[in-house]
Amino acid sequence: MINNSLKQLAAALAAKKTSSRELTQTYLARIEQLNPELNAFITVDAEKSLTQADAADKLLAAGRGEVLTGIPIAQKDIFCAQGWRTTCGSKMLGNFIAPYDAHVIQRFNEAGAVNLGKTNMDEFAMGSSNETSYFGQVKNPWDKLAVPGGSSGGSAAAVAARLCPAATGTDTGGSIRQPAALTGITGIKPTYGVVSRYGMIAFASSLDQGGPMAKSAEDCALLLNTMAGFDTRDSTSLDRPVEDYARDLAQPLAGLKIGLPKEYFAAGLAPDVAQTIEAAIAEYKKLGAQVVEISLPNTQLSIPVYYVLAPAEASSNLARYDGVRYGYRAPEYKDLTDMYQKTRAQGFGAEVKRRILIGTYVLSAGYYDAYYLKAQKLRRLIAQDFTDAFKQCDVIMGPTTPTTAFNLGEKSNDPVSMYLSDIYTIAVNLAGLPGMSIPVGFGANKRPVGLQIIGNYFSEAKMLNVAHQYQLATDWHQRMPDAIA
Repeated sequence: MINNSLKQLAAALAAKKTSSRELTQTYLARIEQLNPELNAFITVDAEKSLTQADAADKLLAAGRGEVLTGIPIAQKDIFCAQGWRTTCGSKMLGNFIAPYDAHVIQRFNEAGAVNLGKTNMDEFAMGSSNETSYFGQVKNPWDKLAVPGGSSGGSAAAVAARLCPAATGTDTGGSIRQPAALTGITGIKPTYGVVSRYGMIAFASSLDQGGPMAKSAEDCALLLNTMAGFDTRDSTSLDRPVEDYARDLAQPLAGLKIGLPKEYFAAGLAPDVAQTIEAAIAEYKKLGAQVVEISLPNTQLSIPVYYVLAPAEASSNLARYDGVRYGYRAPEYKDLTDMYQKTRAQGFGAEVKRRILIGTYVLSAGYYDAYYLKAQKLRRLIAQDFTDAFKQCDVIMGPTTPTTAFNLGEKSNDPVSMYLSDIYTIAVNLAGLPGMSIPVGFGANKRPVGLQIIGNYFSEAKMLNVAHQYQLATDWHQRMPDAIA
């Protein structure tokens, strides 16, 4: 049961081979057994989950079930869920109980899905390894000495370890795709604005985007059908016709043009990752796809551009955490200013403080033009690279990460090295494009390798088709870590 697809689980529920309560109890039992070591979940509330499961069973019994009715979904702890502790992986929000539902949570509730719990994450989504969480590091189910990636590492580890059939994540610079790659699952970041950011705690508002994480592209398509949609409460939400993201899954790939950026296969890419990606490309050729070499000349600029713009937006977004209205407040202080200073000093972790300081610096009067304004201009050039590339191909492919999962603690004291692990993913966010990662094999250390698929704006259905056809021909997405089977 734990390795079934969402469609198979829905069919089992509809046929009354199992109930939502039984299914939810199965996953809650796995969480109780495996989470103490993996640390994938921050908050689990069995009573709340089972209450939702019972409500779903009533819908199913009345014949009013939808595709996701009764299916337990883990939620990244960045999404506000009414009555649930919502921490964003930070001491600052360690005692915060959300008074309302994020748009994404609301959509899952309307579909009759069960909230299985809130998953661990890098503090305020700032990190690439899930080691900055106030609630402790998450371990990779494939190798517990390795990181699961971040910031959606808890969601990725939970899916990989079959603690849940699917989960939500958010992606600001690769935070869905990178952990999906490092844990051997599928994850998609939609076009910016397709999924509402209402109730999704902000890191960098012009980059953040929610998306699904699951075993397969088909599962992600079903999840995205629920998550996507216009929301008047989010000024960046796009008012577009409703799409069925599963509509093209069965289309053959004959004639598909795949662009391979030469910059993605240059120095810095580990040989074992390169070989695994080349094998995946060879499989696509067997499926009828054609390969063309393309160039994304400003790829190397994406890291410095991102680490000017994202911290700048973060410094503004995180100014609201002052100890006055909600969240942590320093226990002892002399006056209001002292309370602000001590609250923020004690409530934020080292990586968050680092990014707030960088963001405040680049937005300061003397440096705004030199850093922030220049970064915005370079962002436009990076987006133009993709526009030019898509004149030659239908999708772009390459490695999701330059290496397989690195060891816990390996890069904790080297932030620049940590930032470089997102070299292939960040440009997609800067351009606002959709991108996804699918598992395509293992590296020399038997840790998963992910293939990144990048599409043009609003081409999610095509990307999911491209991923699904590969997954019909291979079984990498079905593999489970031996230690958690």
